[in-house]
Amino acid sequence: MWTETKLNELLTTPQPGLVEDMKKINGDILVLGAGGKMGPTLCVLAKKAMEAAGLPHDIIAVSRFSDPIATAFLEENRVKMISCDLLEPGALEALPDVDNVIFMAGKKFGTNGNEYATWGMNVWLPSRVAERYKNSRIVAFSSGNLYPKVPLYGGATEDVPADPIGEYAMTCLGRERMFEYGARAFGTSVSLFRLNYAIDLRYRVIYDIANKIMTGTPIDITTPSFNCIWQADANAAAIRLLLHASPEVFTLNVTGPENASVVDTAKKLGKLLGKEPVFTGIPSDNAYLSNAGRMFDLFGYPTVSLETMIGWQAEWILSGGRALNKPTHFEERKGTY
Repeated sequence: MWTETKLNELLTTPQPGLVEDMKKINGDILVLGAGGKMGPTLCVLAKKAMEAAGLPHDIIAVSRFSDPIATAFLEENRVKMISCDLLEPGALEALPDVDNVIFMAGKKFGTNGNEYATWGMNVWLPSRVAERYKNSRIVAFSSGNLYPKVPLYGGATEDVPADPIGEYAMTCLGRERMFEYGARAFGTSVSLFRLNYAIDLRYRVIYDIANKIMTGTPIDITTPSFNCIWQADANAAAIRLLLHASPEVFTLNVTGPENASVVDTAKKLGKLLGKEPVFTGIPSDNAYLSNAGRMFDLFGYPTVSLETMIGWQAEWILSGGRALNKPTHFEERKGTY
């Protein structure tokens, strides 16, 4: 039987590789934008890994903390919290000096018609963080959306030039450029974390497909394939990436090894859920897909397979598991969010 406690335990139990790397990460870790979808489990995973490594350092979560469930989860797991709006004057200056920063703050949905706010959060704020924490190691969350769409049998490597479509993807590139500027101008040690869909059973691509099956909503297959990775594996990679931050800027694609078919995933979910999926649209011959070979070389393959995630997702929904009601919009091809 699935419960919130069981899911959170799966998402926050550190693997041996993370614990060993944590022993090399000196000092506290400050997580900016920690109240979002991935932030709470990342902070708790880091705290547990820090304790397993026998180190006395703190994990400090910074956010406006609008979700009381996430706040309680962090409190229960001994994560220190600082509540603030990072865009407010003086907010960054009031934060503690630390050796390590994970930058997760960002804005995506609601960009259309409110573009200036997305640019402020995704570009202006990173420029200030790069200077404020110029003596720290920084891992900055980014997105595979800034790559061009590629054929379904391949995936963009880190060497593929960015070609963002739409203002959100442009700001993702802008965020990277600001941290790169900080690296060049101030010698800031930076790693860029280009993520393609971390899976938590309460949201993300597999949940979106399953939810549409349950509600009888047609599934758009215009975007025929996607990448994804279990959220615990993605969060572990983000923490371990602190050790690779450098003024030369280290870039890493973070996702699973498969180019997962939307149709195949839906059919497997439909069989498990006892409902036939309904499809709409004509499949394209390309999609936003990333090649994460460099990540596998560094950290090994993900610990949870695509097949397992599909099975878990069906079980979660059938057991009445909570949803975050935050659609991924993985099918979007024109960059409008």
